[in-house]
Amino acid sequence: MSSTGTPEIDATELEQLRTAAAEKPLRVAVVASRWHTPVMDGLIAGARRFLDGIGIHDVTLVRAPGSFELPVLSAAAATRHDVVIALGVVIRGGTPHFDYVCQAATDGLGRVALDSGVPVGFGLLTCDDEQQALDRAGLDGSKEDKGFEAAHAAVSAAVEVARLTS
Repeated sequence: MSSTGTPEIDATELEQLRTAAAEKPLRVAVVASRWHTPVMDGLIAGARRFLDGIGIHDVTLVRAPGSFELPVLSAAAATRHDVVIALGVVIRGGTPHFDYVCQAATDGLGRVALDSGVPVGFGLLTCDDEQQALDRAGLDGSKEDKGFEAAHAAVSAAVEVARLTS
């Protein structure tokens, strides 16, 4: 399971992020694929749970046709937001299409973050089957909450970028 080694998000860190977000409000966009609705609903809810927990309630939600389109929409969102949280899921099929979409989306999201300087939370699930995706979606019975984790990573990075550049 990919949660091995996941850092603990404790109350002190959440309070520090809540304080930082209150001192300098962050403009946040969630860019989420439309494929695999139950999984995506869970990922979006997890991101919102994290954001609500630190006092960020005004969030722009952008729906992408699929995971391949996440980078271009994230790049557009990065022009007007301090944080972008990219959420998607690609489930392996019987053709190499899975590899191409995963690689393109991954490379593209990394490029968006580096080119724009805006942290991009990487919430793209790349799973062998639907059960793996459900296990990571933050739903009742899920083992992980990757939407929450992607939001945490992006906001944490944005706070650090602001600290380093001020």
